[in-house]
Amino acid sequence: MQQLLDILKQKTEQLNLGGGLSKIQKHKEKGKLTAWERIKYLLDADSTYTEIGVFAGDGMYKEHGGCPNGGVVVVLGYVKQKLCVIVSNDATVKAGAWFPISGKKNLRAQEIAMENKLPIIYLVDSAGVYLPMQDEIFPDKEHFGRIFRNNAKMSSMGIPQIAAIMGSCVAGGAYLPIMSDYAMIVEGTGSVFLAGSYLVKSSIGEVIDNEALGGAATHAEISGVVDNKYPNDESCLDAIKNIIDKIGDNQKAGFSRIESIQPKLPANSIYQNLPQDRLKPYDMLKIMEAIVDEGSLEEYKKDYGKTILCALARIDGWAVGIIANQREIVKAKKPGGTQEMQMGGVIYSDSADKAARFIMNCNQQKIPLVFFQDVTGFMVGSRSEHGGIIKDGAKMVNAMANSVVPKFTFIVGNSYGAGNYAMCGKAYDPRLIYAWPTAQMAVMSGASAGKTLLQIQESTLKAKGVSLSEEEKQTLLQEIEDRYNEQLSPYYAAARLWVDGVIDPAETRKIISMGIEAANHNADIPRYNVGVIQT
Repeated sequence: MQQLLDILKQKTEQLNLGGGLSKIQKHKEKGKLTAWERIKYLLDADSTYTEIGVFAGDGMYKEHGGCPNGGVVVVLGYVKQKLCVIVSNDATVKAGAWFPISGKKNLRAQEIAMENKLPIIYLVDSAGVYLPMQDEIFPDKEHFGRIFRNNAKMSSMGIPQIAAIMGSCVAGGAYLPIMSDYAMIVEGTGSVFLAGSYLVKSSIGEVIDNEALGGAATHAEISGVVDNKYPNDESCLDAIKNIIDKIGDNQKAGFSRIESIQPKLPANSIYQNLPQDRLKPYDMLKIMEAIVDEGSLEEYKKDYGKTILCALARIDGWAVGIIANQREIVKAKKPGGTQEMQMGGVIYSDSADKAARFIMNCNQQKIPLVFFQDVTGFMVGSRSEHGGIIKDGAKMVNAMANSVVPKFTFIVGNSYGAGNYAMCGKAYDPRLIYAWPTAQMAVMSGASAGKTLLQIQESTLKAKGVSLSEEEKQTLLQEIEDRYNEQLSPYYAAARLWVDGVIDPAETRKIISMGIEAANHNADIPRYNVGVIQT
């Protein structure tokens, strides 16, 4: 585990450098703070925060020079003791240009603000859409244009939006700050226009420099496009703090919270209780004892459906309903006094039935749900099929998908196939979803997929009259498994924002607490209605 944590730390530190030290130096020579410096200046001193999507773009777009951190830093943190979403363009990465993953990350930031009715702060410093990839970010529903649609929607929802133009802000991107409630600009470095001086000259023949066209004085004194201008980054950020300080509070959802109690086990005990060998069984309860408040855990149907652990608990004082895959091999009693050995990490009919009912209970009682995934899928075979595993699995998915209380998901180990879905994968709108360094995500395990893909390739070659020797089969199998295993990595998932990040397991408790606090800002909880459930 320590090796995995070291890799996580190294990768995070590298990505937080954005475009690299030389680019940072050039950026600062212009009198500008970096994306991270701007965020840290805004955040309350010594307050906790959670970064969203730090691994976005990791290993992607190599032919374009890469896009570390998606070219934008997103943080959930406290400004003047108010929980906010902060979006800060990193101009050291391709001058802050928008890659497809940049758009996806910005939309994720807006989604978090909208779901939780949190103020959102945009620190704009971007050259606009990355033109060589414009077709992958410009016209579709979840592309660049969706950001301005969200600006308008958030405004109608009463969600505060504050934008600071601290560098370039061009073309369609100019609408983002101007559609915010407050728009401010930094003198000398900030500029905003639909078309720069070169494009203006080529389009209509007018000769004008960028400052006169769309600089701070122009928009603060002549056009009225921005509210105020400021001499430097710091004074502009101070103004944002002053605005945030005046914003009134939301009506709360009313999720239960009492005084926090430390867990029974220290956070680092997770490292000892989570085996390195992912095939080895372990007790998920031991993991929970390092996350939940001591003495708060109350198991639901403890002796039934044992491959899923369901329990009420408190985390940092917040009431939660926990649904976690139990990885121990268990004995299940069956009718007629018989017993069945059940494999840990597999969802059986009884555990799916139990989880569905527990999820419904939590929704009725306004208790947020936390999922811990280490799941290889649903049980297969004639016995399970005849017992109605599909029906019971569908019941669980229905109960979870229609859930109206906030959901939070952590991928501890395996996250395979329909198990990912039933345990609230990304497709089911968890408010936050993170992976531990031990996580793997795919339709099936590398070993199973490798053999299946090998059979497919063998059949294809056989149809062409080509037969493989045993040695060639092994070589091909190894190539297939290596390629597939790369895709299993939590960093592969995080790069594509299938998860919000890869975290040290010790951070789990903090993220859950901040997540529920954020969710508590949105009192609009619809009535729970599961629709038709198979019985």
